Amino acid sequence: MTRIFIAGHRGMVGGAILRQLQARLAAGEALELITRSHTELDLTDQQAVRAFMADTRPDVVILAAARVGGIHANNTYPADFIYDNLMIECNVIHQAFQAGVQRLLQLGSSCIYPKNAPQPMTEQALLTGTLEPTNEPYAIAKIAGIKLCESYNRQHGTDYRSVMPTNLYGPGDNFHPQNSHVLPALIRRFHEAKEAGSDTVTIWGSGAPRREFLHVDDMAAASLFVMGLPKAAYDANTEPMLSHINVGSGTDVTILELAHLVADVTGFTGSILTDPSKPDGTLRKLMDVSRLANMGWRATVDLESGIRSTYQWFLANKDDARLV
Repeated sequence: MTRIFIAGHRGMVGGAILRQLQARLAAGEALELITRSHTELDLTDQQAVRAFMADTRPDVVILAAARVGGIHANNTYPADFIYDNLMIECNVIHQAFQAGVQRLLQLGSSCIYPKNAPQPMTEQALLTGTLEPTNEPYAIAKIAGIKLCESYNRQHGTDYRSVMPTNLYGPGDNFHPQNSHVLPALIRRFHEAKEAGSDTVTIWGSGAPRREFLHVDDMAAASLFVMGLPKAAYDANTEPMLSHINVGSGTDVTILELAHLVADVTGFTGSILTDPSKPDGTLRKLMDVSRLANMGWRATVDLESGIRSTYQWFLANKDDARLV
């Protein structure tokens, strides 16, 4: 019996990981799945996390809990983003170690890479340049999470691993008009434009920047794949101080192409306009996923199918608190 604690199981990624583990459990795998809501366990509270780990003593910890948000949220609440994420990582990783947990998987973000990193971004690009200013505090915290895992491995012989996803989307995403990421924001805008009978939708900037997107079910599958790799296989493809693994689809689209795809899925038949007076940001952001591909995993959910299923989830959950 393997006892697995999924931290952040109510979030988009944690929820997807939990669903896949529940399917394994239903298929007969000897698992005990441990979850706690934020009200049950505040991961920024060191004493609470220490007591929880000492009491439950899981065999494996999956750290999918984080404070996340888009550019607006990162700019408005930078102290919250760096403090909460640092505390979550420090508490969960250290108290897991104190409780004797040997295996842990930490989920990070592609924002750990420098603003002007060569494209596609390899794992080796970490700490080679200046970060994107808008989410620098969050990125610093996620880099610290990688280094916590690596340092505990080097000093204590643990098996703590890190995966870095590209832009994620899917069921459970945040569709808030100010605090959401680009894809859920577009889904909401085009849906509301269709409902209102609008003739046009204007997207920010020129529409030329290219972005990569990964369905959350693919991210969950990749996370469990990496977690399940024999240590020798993981070690053979990583380095002690460069041990994180990129997770992405390996393909990208322009924001304008994405907007047309979302318009098709939502049934919006009006015109799509660009606003070149607004800044574009980084022109391209694509992960190099060759390290993970060499280990034997590739994404399977194509972008159009993923957007269609995400839109259906949105329609079924429009009254959820994360949408308003």
